[in-house]
Amino acid sequence: MSNFITPEVELKLMFEKVMVTARGHSNITARHRTTLEITRETWLTPRGDCIVGVDASMGLADFPERFRRLACRDDAVITLRLRAGDECFVVRGRGSRYLTFSDGMSMVVRRSSYTCGRTLMIRASAAARDVPRRMVRLLRNPEQVLIAEVSVQLQK
Repeated sequence: MSNFITPEVELKLMFEKVMVTARGHSNITARHRTTLEITRETWLTPRGDCIVGVDASMGLADFPERFRRLACRDDAVITLRLRAGDECFVVRGRGSRYLTFSDGMSMVVRRSSYTCGRTLMIRASAAARDVPRRMVRLLRNPEQVLIAEVSVQLQK
């Protein structure tokens, strides 16, 4: 038997998923045009118009090493699936060799190519303002649970 790995199997091996939970807050507006954020902070001012979840179970620095290693590649595709109640919203973006995953408090989705320790993905397909208003209304309830499923896969 050979140690050869088919391209299909190799692609499946280059996949990692992380689940993050957060909750809603009465000040969530999700109006920002270029970013979307989930934070471990438990409070939110009305100026935080990019934030869609607070009191998150982890920040980027807490992501597993394998996830970070895959996401920090220019050929990585990162997907964020947000679920609250019956609502679901999906954002896709790119990884980058310039991502550091060093921030322990938050994760930021960016439509631009800007990176810093808080950046989860760049060149994203959506930002906070694109979150369906029905989901935003749910997330204004501090008791509402937000489930964020983050996956990374290397592009073929």
